[in-house]
Amino acid sequence: MPPSPKPSARKTSANASARGAFPVVAMAASVGGLKALSAILSVLPADFPAAIAIVMHLSPDHDSVLAEILDRRTLLVVKKAHTGDVLCQSCVFVAPPNHHLFVADSGRLELSSSSAEKVHYARPSAEPLFASVAAVYRKNAIAVVLTGGDGDGSFGVQIIKDHGGRVIAQDRPTSEDFSMPRTAIETGDVDFILPLDEIGPKLIELVGAARANEPKQYCSTTAKQVMLKHRT
Repeated sequence: MPPSPKPSARKTSANASARGAFPVVAMAASVGGLKALSAILSVLPADFPAAIAIVMHLSPDHDSVLAEILDRRTLLVVKKAHTGDVLCQSCVFVAPPNHHLFVADSGRLELSSSSAEKVHYARPSAEPLFASVAAVYRKNAIAVVLTGGDGDGSFGVQIIKDHGGRVIAQDRPTSEDFSMPRTAIETGDVDFILPLDEIGPKLIELVGAARANEPKQYCSTTAKQVMLKHRT
């Protein structure tokens, strides 16, 4: 049975996401991305001590229900990103179709206009998200390059590494389209090349232990409340 609905993440003050206060995982996907994202998010605990931002190549001609679908497949709070939202732990923000997603110094999210230049033929593209997350969160930035085409994210992973962050790429056998992971791997800046079912556990390993004893900054509810909700 899929998880029951959760309250939407609310907007929080900029202080909730001070520079480098907690890890931020930036994920990018295209062809086969729904399966990949679902597999990763489904294994993350409700109190996952990192924020997550996602860009996926989507048709600009239709409203997307990606956030709603993912929200039903994870204990985390998932919502469509809007300008003014603030990154916070245990919350997932999904870029809407036809808009690049950026992170400002305060952790506040910003969307480009729908006429912004495409990158790697895509809008949203991984490059603006990865670059902006690297600039703000530096060593606490983690990029995840999943199945997809056109090599999106290859420049961004280099910026992540230049700022001390970590990079994960999905492996060839589990990728529906290996172009994005392959291009990232060819930069030499990928730390882990993993099958899909190992990416979620690796994220838990990378961010969980280091943040276990630090104060949590949740978007809308505590982890305990989320878990209790899913038990009812």
